[in-house]
Amino acid sequence: MTADAPEPESETPDDELKRKFREALERKRATQAETNETGRGKDPSKIHGAHGPAASKRSFRRKSGG
Repeated sequence: MTADAPEPESETPDDELKRKFREALERKRATQAETNETGRGKDPSKIHGAHGPAASKRSFRRKSGG
């Protein structure tokens, strides 16, 4: 598919909708590619510290007596 290719005149509403979605997806991917090129460190996730070891190990002790 080239940018200068003429669109078929018998394009159905479904074809038009698919074309619009495809174009929007291409724009979204281009935007994401630009963001990834700039780089935001080694962890580009929006949620920081979601995985990995806990800050401190928790200790559990039984209660003595009753």
